[in-house]
Amino acid sequence: MAVTASSGTSHEPSTVTVRKRGKSFRRFLTNHGGSLSRRTLSLVFFLCLWQILSVLKINFIINFQFVPAPTEVVSAFVSFVQANPWIHLRSSIFRVICGFTAGSILGIAIGLLIGSSHLVEELVATPLELLRPIPAVAWIPLAILMFPNAEIGMFYITFVGAFYPILVSTQKSVESSLSDLLMIRVGQCLGASYYQLFRDIIIPSSLPGISAGLVIGMGNAWFCLVTAEIIAGKYGIGYKTWESYVISEYPPIVMGMILIGLLGAFSSQLIQYFTNQMMPWRQITKGTL
Repeated sequence: MAVTASSGTSHEPSTVTVRKRGKSFRRFLTNHGGSLSRRTLSLVFFLCLWQILSVLKINFIINFQFVPAPTEVVSAFVSFVQANPWIHLRSSIFRVICGFTAGSILGIAIGLLIGSSHLVEELVATPLELLRPIPAVAWIPLAILMFPNAEIGMFYITFVGAFYPILVSTQKSVESSLSDLLMIRVGQCLGASYYQLFRDIIIPSSLPGISAGLVIGMGNAWFCLVTAEIIAGKYGIGYKTWESYVISEYPPIVMGMILIGLLGAFSSQLIQYFTNQMMPWRQITKGTL
């Protein structure tokens, strides 16, 4: 009995230690550091799977025989960095900034007017709605005809990509805010004028939708820019990617795709961050339901 008691006593601290470690690990997985770790692990898993499929040249539903492995893409990226990439990066970023800025200003302004005025909607919405489904690729020949300068034409293609998501999201957000009659009536009872209602109620309540439109518009701007650079560019990430395809260098193609994705994701997160700073009252807590 004494031996049994001593044996049970000797195992108890280790059991408690294991339990504490298990709780600490679960706590780590649920905090912000754990979220970052999960994202990192998922990325590492994806890269390892990609490497294995490319090295083994798996040919099943998707053919990986000619898909470059991540190691080859890294080598292509190193070569790209060593060959003065700034002219391509600077050209693409500048085009996106110009097109997105113009699309944001006009998209928000026209969206606010259409969403708040039936007269403006009747005069403007129909032509814009007819032009909205036209893809960016279809605009390229007309842009070349309208703008003798190819650079301005690429600005225009980028503008078109950013403009319509921002316009539609702004319009629908304003219309949704105007449908909240309780807030409108409270403002009117407090003696607010139409301008004050619009400034203090309509616009703040529309900001989440406008923010979503800006994020989507930024992604579309990058998508349309790459299309324009492939057709009419001399510099830029899209042009570099297409040039690699023409000369059958596949690792630089994937490198260009990843670089475009990184730039687009970073710029979208930047837009999301700045728009969140404009909405300090808005807090999103996921996983509470």
